[in-house]
Parts: sequence; C-alpha cells; structure tokens
Amino acid sequence: MGDVLDLFAPATGEWFRAAFAEPTTVQERGWREVAAGRHVLMAAPTGSGKTLAAFLWCLDRLTSEPTPAESERCRVLYVSPLKALAHDVDRNLRSPLVGIRHQIESGGAVAPEILAAIRTGDTPTEVRRTMERHPPDILITTPESLYLILTSAARRILASVRWLIVDEIHSVAATKRGSHLSLSLERLSALTKVEPQRIGLSATQRPLEEVAKFLGGTGRDVAIVDAGRLKTMEVRVEVPVEDMAQLKSYDDSGQTANSIWPAIYPRLLQLIQEHRSTIVFVNSRRLAERIAARLNELAEADLVRAHHGSIAREQRLLIEDQLKAGTLRGLVATSTLELGIDMGAVDLVLQVESPPSVAAGIQRVGRAGHSVGEISRGVFIPKFRGDLVETAAVVEGMLEGRIESTTVPRLPLDVLAQQVVAMCAMDEWKVEDLAAVVRRAYPYSELGPRSLESVLDMLSGRYPSDEFAELRPRIVWDRVAGTIRGRAGAQRLAVTNPGTIPDRGLYTVNLVEDGRRVGELDEEMVYESRVGETFVLGASTWRIAEITPSQVLVTPAPGEPGKIAFWKADAPSRPAELGLALGKMVRELRALSPDAAEKRLR
Repeated sequence: MGDVLDLFAPATGEWFRAAFAEPTTVQERGWREVAAGRHVLMAAPTGSGKTLAAFLWCLDRLTSEPTPAESERCRVLYVSPLKALAHDVDRNLRSPLVGIRHQIESGGAVAPEILAAIRTGDTPTEVRRTMERHPPDILITTPESLYLILTSAARRILASVRWLIVDEIHSVAATKRGSHLSLSLERLSALTKVEPQRIGLSATQRPLEEVAKFLGGTGRDVAIVDAGRLKTMEVRVEVPVEDMAQLKSYDDSGQTANSIWPAIYPRLLQLIQEHRSTIVFVNSRRLAERIAARLNELAEADLVRAHHGSIAREQRLLIEDQLKAGTLRGLVATSTLELGIDMGAVDLVLQVESPPSVAAGIQRVGRAGHSVGEISRGVFIPKFRGDLVETAAVVEGMLEGRIESTTVPRLPLDVLAQQVVAMCAMDEWKVEDLAAVVRRAYPYSELGPRSLESVLDMLSGRYPSDEFAELRPRIVWDRVAGTIRGRAGAQRLAVTNPGTIPDRGLYTVNLVEDGRRVGELDEEMVYESRVGETFVLGASTWRIAEITPSQVLVTPAPGEPGKIAFWKADAPSRPAELGLALGKMVRELRALSPDAAEKRLR
C-alpha cells in the first residue's frame, strides 16, 4: 500500500507534507475510502484531525477540476449540529485552501478561487440572497437551515452537491432532530443530479454500525473507519471539603449556611490561575453565569467569561477568540463547547457537577489537549453527596471506555408529518414516490403503509375523531390519482416551524445604539425585570433601557452589579446505562465499610 498522499494532486500532497509530520490514523484510512468513492463513517477521538480527513479530498477535487458554471458551483455541503462548530470549520478551512492555492501558483499554474459560505439562522437576509445568486463551492450549514433551504427556491443551488459531510453525527443520531435530518438528507439525494458521497464524522461511539446505518440510510453501504481509541486522559474527582455532610464550618462569610460554594469558588480560581487556559463545564446556563461572575469578583479582574447558547453568536466568537489569544484565562461553558470546536491550547477542563453521560464526560475532557497525541486532563468537582456518587460512576465509565450505546428512534411520525408538509409545499408527489424517499431514511426504513396513510389522513383533514376537527388540512390528497400536494400557505407553515428544537419563548437582547444582538433571556426573567435594572449576561453587565413584546433593549453597564440571568429548561436526565452503573455502584458502596467506600469513590 503506497503513500496515501499520492492519491491527491501534487499541490495538495506538498501542502500537507509541509504542514504536518504525517497523517493520523483516521486520515490515512479515511482518505482511501473517500478517494474510492465510498460512503464512509469516520470515528475518532477529539483532536484526531477528523475535519481534515473529511475535507481534504473534497478540497483537492475542487482545486484540481475545472470551475463549473455558477449555477452548479456548490459541490460540497457540510452539515453541523452546532452553529459555533460551523463557524469553527469555516475558519479552519482557510489554512488548507490558502496553502494549496500557494502550492498551485508556485508551480506556475492558475489556482481556482474556492469560496466557502455559512448559512445558519444567524445569516443576514441579504447574505442569503447573495448566496442564492452566487453559490459558494462549499456550503456550511445546520440541520434546520438545510431543511429551510430545501423548502425554498434556494434549493436549486444544492442540485450540484457531490460530497455531503455530516459532522458530530453521533450527537443527533439518537434524537428526533437526527430523524428530521435523515429525511432532509433523503430530500437532498432526491434533488441532486448525482448521488452525493456521504462522509460522517463521529466521536468514539457504540455501536458504530448503528451510526453508519443512520448516515447511509436504506440501500447504501457505508464503510466504517474506526480509529476510536480513546485519548489518554488524566481525570480525578476532587471534593473541596472534608465532609460534605457538615458544611457550616466551611462558610467563611457567615451568610451562606450549609453551602459548598464557598469552598468550590476558591478551588476553581486556584486551578484556573495555575494553568494557562481552562474550560469550566457546567450543566446549565444560569450556573455558567453565576460561576463566571463570582470568579471574576474573587480575581478582581475579567479572568473568565460565560459561554452558552443564549449568548449571541458574535459575542461567543469574540469570547472564543479571546481564550485562544490568551486574553482570557478561562471560559465557563455549557454543552456549547462540548462538540469538536477547536479551542486551541486548553490545558485543563473542570467539570462542576456530574456530566449528563459518560460520552459527554469524554467529549468535555477531550477539549483539553485537543491536539494529536496530547493528554487530556480533567478535574471533576461534585456539589453534594449524591452528585459525588454519580460523578464517580461517570469517571469510572470514562476511564474504562464504557460509552452509552446509540439507539436511533424508529418511526417518529410527528417529524415525518412536518417533512411531508414541506415536501408537498414544494412539489406534487405520487404517494409511492414520496414513500420511497421517506423509507430510504434509516429511522423510517420500516414505515408501513398504514402508518403513512394515517399521517397523510391527518394532514389532509381526515381525522380519527371529532377532537381533531379544528386542525386545518395542510395537504390535498387525491386518492384517485394517488397524488399529494400542499395547500395554500403550506410552505409558510413549513418554514416558520422548522425542526424539533422547541420554542422556549425567549426574548432577544439587543443594544440600543445599533440593534446588535447580545443574547436572549427567558420570558419569566423578562417579566420580573424593569427598565433601569441591571443584569449579567455573558459575564458582562447590561442596563435595561426598554422592554418590547419581543426584545429587551440594553446599554452596557460595565463594573456595575446586576442580577444573574436565568432560564427555564427541561429537568436533567441520564441515560439508562448510566443509571444502571450508578445503581450498581451504590449497592457496592453499601456493602463496604465507610473507609473502604471513601477509598472506592476516590
């Protein structure tokens, strides 16, 4: 077997050899599968070079082949579950594109101009229109935005897609969001002139065969490149008090009785100051804001910033860049930084409370030592005794590689109904043709005629009882001709209610001066707030200037105290496998002496 870089054009191979010592395992094996034209799932731990493993062959073809007509220019579609990850990939593509271009031009040839563009919910309307008129070579988007593109006139730019990259596929495969995405991928395949080659990127998961079936759908063989050896991790559980049952003696202020926080904050601060760059993971946005504010107060400086989904994208990007540049010593983050975003040289990950799963724990600790071959270091700090036991169970599972299994939902008909309305809003379908497209999606491979008929009955106004009579029909089903099409207003309905992420009733927070978006607040917090009050969002203080039916207009109030923003969310849950492991550990501890039990937990 020859040098894998010989598969590429000379300019691509020369750039890679100059930039890297050698390909990683996932790159070596993945490129051979991609170059052979096979659908492929690449599984590898954080920091293994998966993104370049997926993209380099595509970039090589884009820079080697003649530039097509503008209407057929979009040839690579990258789908990311996180908007932040989409922007991270956009930044990371610049280096190989510039490097390959330089190699081509140094050889005396003319390099084509390769354009990459991002289309998410944050993309301005004018930028979207420009994208439709002048499609990019590489389109970077999210599952929901892909659905919106497919349900609009802009879908024509996707007809030329040849490579489809789905990143962090494990994070959606086991959810209804993944089922929704699987139908969008089949709609894309039905639209394109040639079947796109599917490339999936996943963290270490099990069983990979299930994730591969989700990626490929029915009737497509998917090669699995399993480079999923877990990264070397150094993880410890640290309890900042001697006895979690006796906390009063650890309260220095005399104001917060029976609280462990007076012991947690100084320890977090100490660990952050001992390292160059740290991420503190928590399980809620409110806790992220609270910890960030308190750490800055203790440090008497802007040492850390909060990072979560209710902070505007521009603010999050700025915060991420500050950490990478070293102007911030740390971030206090929710799951927004859990997936494969490159945060640069992070030395340490701190986790306050048990993470929601073993897989999440591995992903989070993997943010430290992100580069190939580096050790990932993490410290877990539980808040109470029950949390200590769960944290110990999670850490034990992490060190033993006992990742929770992935189970793809089967036949979520509510998701199917939404996609059927979208499909019929764009085209008239033969029922059997629509059924064939739907069944190619793995979650719907076993869709029976009666289930499909029930969905079409409901959408066309034929209900099983009078209780549904107030629901308006959304499609017209001609049972004689065997066709279905959308009613008036079906497209508007489809694009105003996209995806499976529920509407939380959030207010956007905008600056009075220029309308720039700062973030979003829970409607309950807005209801309790008044003009002139200050609050903390993103570890920055803002003064409320005006409250409208959908917005909170603010001005900066640096250095002033303010109440911590809060959000209502679903109660935390845990996977069944983690619950079983936790129960097993509790039974083991009960059978041990107190000293032996304490040693077991440590």
